[in-house]
Amino acid sequence: MLMIVAFACVSLVIFILKYVFGNSGPNPFEKDCREPLKEKVYDKKEKNKVLKQGFVASKVPDNLDAVIIGSGVGGLGLAVLLAKVGKKVLVLEQHSRAGGCCHTFTEKGFEFDVGIHYIGGLMDHKPFRCMLDQMTNGQLEWEKLENPFDHVVLGPPENRRSYPIYSGSARYSEELKKRFPGEEKAIDEYLKLVKKTGHGIWVMAVLKLCPLPLAKFLIHTGLVKHLSYFYKMAPRSLTDVVNELTENKDLRAVFTYIFGTYGNLPKDSSFSMHSLLTTHYLTGAWYPKAGSSEIAYHMIPIIEKAGGAVLVRAPVNRILFNDAKEACGVSVLKGQEEVHIKAPMVISDAGIFNTYENLLPKELQAMPEIQKQLSLVKHGEGGLSIFIGLNGTKEELGLKANNYWIFTENNFDELVEKYMNEEREEASKKIPLLFVASPSAKDPSWEERSPGKSTLSLVSFAKYSWFEEWKDDKVTNRGSDYKELKQAFIDSALDVVMDVFPKITRDKIEYIDAGTPITNTHYIAAPKGEFYGVDHGIARFNPELNVTIRPQTPLKNLYLTGQDVFLCGFAGALAGALTCGSVILNRNLHLAAIALAKRTKYVNNKLKDE
Repeated sequence: MLMIVAFACVSLVIFILKYVFGNSGPNPFEKDCREPLKEKVYDKKEKNKVLKQGFVASKVPDNLDAVIIGSGVGGLGLAVLLAKVGKKVLVLEQHSRAGGCCHTFTEKGFEFDVGIHYIGGLMDHKPFRCMLDQMTNGQLEWEKLENPFDHVVLGPPENRRSYPIYSGSARYSEELKKRFPGEEKAIDEYLKLVKKTGHGIWVMAVLKLCPLPLAKFLIHTGLVKHLSYFYKMAPRSLTDVVNELTENKDLRAVFTYIFGTYGNLPKDSSFSMHSLLTTHYLTGAWYPKAGSSEIAYHMIPIIEKAGGAVLVRAPVNRILFNDAKEACGVSVLKGQEEVHIKAPMVISDAGIFNTYENLLPKELQAMPEIQKQLSLVKHGEGGLSIFIGLNGTKEELGLKANNYWIFTENNFDELVEKYMNEEREEASKKIPLLFVASPSAKDPSWEERSPGKSTLSLVSFAKYSWFEEWKDDKVTNRGSDYKELKQAFIDSALDVVMDVFPKITRDKIEYIDAGTPITNTHYIAAPKGEFYGVDHGIARFNPELNVTIRPQTPLKNLYLTGQDVFLCGFAGALAGALTCGSVILNRNLHLAAIALAKRTKYVNNKLKDE
C-alpha cells in the first residue's frame, strides 16, 4: 500500500512539474493583443462580407496547416488560437453563415440570436474575459444584464410566485433568505456546496491533457476524487443533493431552475454540472453588444490575417484518409461533385456523432476504439425555439435586460417528465416550462439599429420524435400538418408570455415563428435536434468517459474540439477549443490564458497607481 501511495505521489509531482512548467509549444496568449476599439459596423451587407463567404475551390488557401469542420465557437475559437501562432487554417461551415449557435438571422427587419442568451464569468481581467478579449483582439464588447438577472416564476396563473436571482455571492444569499425565512442554513450550505464543487473543474482539463496511463491511474486508484470535489459529487443527482438540504419545494425549485441551460432533468443531472452553471453566473451575466454575430465577425479576420479562411455553404461529406489510416483532408460536396482539400490535420467541431457516424469510412467507423467512445455517450434532448418580433420599445412593452424561467409547478422532475412522455398533440397544448428573454432589451445598440422595435426569444424542450416524420422535407415547405403542430406550440407559449408580460398583446406582434428539433438539424447539424450536443446527464461526468473522449481520436491527425470534448454551452465549447489547442500546440492554453490575465491585471493596476 505504501509503495502505491509513494508511486502515486512521485508520478503526480513529475506530471505537475511537466504540466505546469514543461510546455514548449507556441503560445497564442504570449502578449496582450487587444487593439483600440474600432467603429461598430451595423450594415448587414458589410458584415455579411465577413460572415457569409461562400465556398468555391479557388478560395481555399494553399499549404494549409489544418482544416476545421464547423464554425461554432469551438471551431472558430480553435482556428483563432492556431492563427495567432502563425498557422494557416481553413474553417468549413455547412450553413449559409458562420458562427454555429452564435449566428443571427433577420426576418421582417428583426434580428434574432439563435443561441446566445447570457454569458457569465466576464469580469475584467479574469481568465475567461481575457481569453475572449484576445480571441477578438479586444473588439468584442459585453453589456452586463440587470441585477436580478434571472426571475424564477412558479405555479399556475392563479397562484404564481416570482423569485429574483441576484449575482454576487452575498447578494444572492441575502435575497433568497428574505424570500425564504427559516431556510438560512439550507441556502448557506447550497452556496458552499456549489462553490466547492465547481472549483474542482480543473481536474477535468488535467484528465484530458495528461498522458492516458497517468489519467487511468488517477481514476482507478480513486485519487481523482481526492484531488477534486467535482468528481466526488459528480455521481450524485441534483435532486438528491437539494432534497437533503431543504423540505421547501419552492426553494428546491429555485436551487435547480437553471437545469435548462444544460438540458437534463434535476433527477438526471450531475450536481457537479449544475454547480458549474450556478457559479458561472454568481459574478453576473453579460450579453454581446450588437448581438452574437459580433463573436464570429471579430474572430474571422484574425484567421484570415494568418492566411486562413472561413467558408460557408461548404458541407463536408467525408474525411479523407491515406493508406496508413491517417486523416489527410476532407471532401466538400459542391452540387453533385466532390472537392478534395488536403491538410496535414483535420479537426472536427461537428460533434462526436456527426464525426464518427457520418464522416468516417465504414471500416474506420467499425474500429473498436471508435465504437467504445460512441457507446459511452447518447444524444441530448431536442429543443424548441420561438422568435417574436414586436412593435414597440422595451419601455412600452415592459421588457428589461434579464431572463424569466417560467414553470407551471415546482416539481421539475415530474413536470418535465410528464410533458416529454406525452403525445405531441397533447404536449403542444400546454408547455409547462419556458425560458423568456428579450435580446433587444439587453443590447444597448438595438435602439440605434432598430428603433421602435423589440424582440423576444422563447426556449423549451421538445422531442425530436414529435417532428421526425418531416425531417426529409424541404425546410421551407414541410406541409400543413407540420405548420399546425408548430403553431400549437407557439400559441401555448404565447399564452404564458402574455400572462406574465401584460403589455405584450397579439396586436403588437409583427413576426413570429418557431424552430423545432428538425430545424436545429438543418441549420446547426444537430443529429437529433439537440442544443447541447452529447447528453449532459450523470454518465457524462464519469471520469472514465472524460479520459476516453479527448481531443485526440483513435485516428492519427484527426482531432475533436467544441462542447463534446469538454462541456456544453459557449464557455464549455471554448474550453473544448482550449483543450484541443493545448494538445496540438503542446502547451497548456488554460494556464496560458490565466497567466496573461494576471499580467494584464498587474499592468493595469500599476498604470492606475501611476
